[in-house]
Amino acid sequence: MESIRQRTAGGVRAVVVAVAIIGMTLSACAGSTDEGGDGGDPGADTSAPAEPTPADEDRESTDNAVTLITHGSFAVDTDLLAAFEADSGIDVTILAQGDAGEMLSALTLTKENPLGDAVFGIDSTFAGKAIDAGVLAPYRSALAGNGSADYALDDENLLTAIDFGDVCINADLDYFAENGLDLPVTLADLADPAYRDLTVVTDPATSSPGLAFLLATVAEFGADGWQDYWIDLKANGVKAVSGWTEAYTVDFSGSSGQGDRPLVLSYASSPPSEVGADGTPRTVALLDTCYRQVEYAGVLAGAENPTGAGKVIDFLLSTGFQEQIPSQMWMYPVDTATALPDDWAEHAPVATDAYSVDAETIAANRQTWLAEWADVMQG
Repeated sequence: MESIRQRTAGGVRAVVVAVAIIGMTLSACAGSTDEGGDGGDPGADTSAPAEPTPADEDRESTDNAVTLITHGSFAVDTDLLAAFEADSGIDVTILAQGDAGEMLSALTLTKENPLGDAVFGIDSTFAGKAIDAGVLAPYRSALAGNGSADYALDDENLLTAIDFGDVCINADLDYFAENGLDLPVTLADLADPAYRDLTVVTDPATSSPGLAFLLATVAEFGADGWQDYWIDLKANGVKAVSGWTEAYTVDFSGSSGQGDRPLVLSYASSPPSEVGADGTPRTVALLDTCYRQVEYAGVLAGAENPTGAGKVIDFLLSTGFQEQIPSQMWMYPVDTATALPDDWAEHAPVATDAYSVDAETIAANRQTWLAEWADVMQG
């Protein structure tokens, strides 16, 4: 387990998939079971899978129909999607399957008779599991060289990176100014007695950002050292709650909940939502604490329309789709030529040295690390 500590270079990128989710409107602070930092948690929580929703069994196997399986926090500009359908002649059906873990479980259970043709929303914490499950078919988009290929996981091109987000500790600037306290900078700082009882995070067993934060500590302190770090965090009064919504809107002092903790686990893209009417930022992401989550798309093995599925993935990497990612999904685009919105450029810069752990290591150790975390926090 040497060199588990990895960092990924930051950069302006452009994001993913366009799809309409039936019966769901995504807001800046709503998502699936565990809502994301601003537009819904891309991975949502990691709890037990729900029963898979069956696709339309009568769907014709033609080149003009593609079913895209997504997690419940997927969103796309409807006009943009309609324009793609008109130009390509492909009718896209979006089939949401809960959070990222539930979606992958559904795909695994139905891989002999796949629910659709393409999938979006397998994030880097589940990528190794998805590859091992054999639910994906190779596909390389001609647009992958614009930034997506920087996040390639395997030589077979089973997964295509579409967007990414940085899970980071966010700080309430007013609290630190009013109390004459310097902002923490690193993960180690959070265990300093100066910050006792100030931090709220989320459970990695039930929250995607919680799992990302756990992985950040593994990357920083090593497979044999992160447990001691969490022992120190616990002794320093860290609070762990089940999901992002509770942490950010109830316990965090810098949000609408007006809680009593000025440090919260959220996203690097959260601060633009907290800028005051006068343009003054109220929160900041601590960029040296960030873990990079990447969301991928892929063609499903056994798809009825693999050619059309590839065209949908191309659409997710297109300039139009990538440009609307921040506003629709509160994620960063993977396309390096796509500029961030002005408020993001000012208040949500990309972490230049975010933590990461490779997909195979996560797949091999996830359950062990979760059990060890629970032992620390419940002991």
